[in-house]
Amino acid sequence: MAEQIKQALIRRKQLEQRLNVSRQWIYDRLNPKSPRYDPTFPKQIQLGARAGAVGWLEHEIDAWLESRIAASREAA
Repeated sequence: MAEQIKQALIRRKQLEQRLNVSRQWIYDRLNPKSPRYDPTFPKQIQLGARAGAVGWLEHEIDAWLESRIAASREAA
């Protein structure tokens, strides 16, 4: 049987704390018009009809962090 991925969600405030970044930093990475756009940064998930209720899948954030660590190790 295939291993299931835990589908835990991280809300924006939690993401800010986890990455030690600002709200603006997050949305700059998501905005294709920003010079700081990162197409590899995980996309947010709308959690409801209320605007601004979003979250990120924890395993996608973990994978993104691991890729950033690997890239920095290769560059060194």
